[in-house]
Amino acid sequence: MRALVIGGSLGGLAAAHELTAIGADVAVYERSVDRTQPRGAGIVMQQEVADLLARLGRTVPSVSVALLERQHLHRHGDPQRYSAPQWMTAWDTLHHALREPLTGACVRMDSTLNAFTTHAGSVSATFADGFAADGDFLVGADGIGSASRRLVTGHDDLRYAGYVAFRGLEPESEIPEPLRTLLADRFTMFAVPGLQMLCYLVPGADGERSVGGRRVNWVCYVNTAEARLAALLTGRSGQRFDQFLPPGELTDDSQSALQTLAEHELPAAFADLIQLSHVFLQPVFDLAPTSMLADHLALIGDAAGTVRPHTASGTSKAFGDAAALAHALSGWQPSQSPPLRALQAWESGRLAHLRAVALAGIRLASQSALGPAGPLYLSAEGLGTTHAH
Repeated sequence: MRALVIGGSLGGLAAAHELTAIGADVAVYERSVDRTQPRGAGIVMQQEVADLLARLGRTVPSVSVALLERQHLHRHGDPQRYSAPQWMTAWDTLHHALREPLTGACVRMDSTLNAFTTHAGSVSATFADGFAADGDFLVGADGIGSASRRLVTGHDDLRYAGYVAFRGLEPESEIPEPLRTLLADRFTMFAVPGLQMLCYLVPGADGERSVGGRRVNWVCYVNTAEARLAALLTGRSGQRFDQFLPPGELTDDSQSALQTLAEHELPAAFADLIQLSHVFLQPVFDLAPTSMLADHLALIGDAAGTVRPHTASGTSKAFGDAAALAHALSGWQPSQSPPLRALQAWESGRLAHLRAVALAGIRLASQSALGPAGPLYLSAEGLGTTHAH
């Protein structure tokens, strides 16, 4: 079986491994020129990820930083701490662990999917640069801005969730020692209605896990007016980004608004961390579940529907989709019709899982008043209604 995987992020690479394991000849097509941007930053290690790593001969500790405690910060008063062992990894660390073993698979960069057609039991994909590829099955693993999904459904159903995620990923060695001591070995958090910040350490840029070589990863969710998005997603160069503003692109005005918000609303340690960081940004969007199955095609991960980041399940859901899809396709010969019954069972099970996790994420956001119903911190023109805590 020749499998075309659209999307070379973590879900696409997981699909490549799972399909290779059942004997498929796999090619991966990624729309970006490279994959060096820390698009997901920190990732909570989940079982689906650990399972694939084990099959690739990698252990969880080889790609992760161990946390021992959770701590809740307060604007006034000492942190509250309790034992909560956990493993944390990073997008680029995990990407390298998955990409490196794919020596026999074709991974083609700068390949934006333009169209696909099915004919006589095969599927053909054409890309923006004129390149074309033929296969027996196509897997759309191209994320929240999925071209595969748009080509299947004919429309784009992205809906802004009412808040954004400011993020930072800084070398541990560049963080002042008192702040480093406070954050090391701990999952640190602060939350008030409509505003939530989390922080933990992850491996370094080259996978370093020793003290001093790691990175401090943080995310700050902020209720933000939809009318503010255009300004936030416009970079220093004037380029308008869609779902991700890279590090270094946050304008002075946006940086100033974020810093003012941090100084008014966050504990001093978190405000200091933001000031030290090269901030990047991801608005939170919902993409409702859709059919995951079409003729000689399947959608996995965010291409099939999103889950909120509070579930810590986006990566593991994509890995689970890929593993179960490979199981459904196992033993299929392209000279036969696709195993429709097995594929429909795959779709039914994974859609049920997606809907359950998506609803759980919305509930978690609601409990923190993240979204339009909560207090507004960044309005269309400036700071919104803020409160001292």
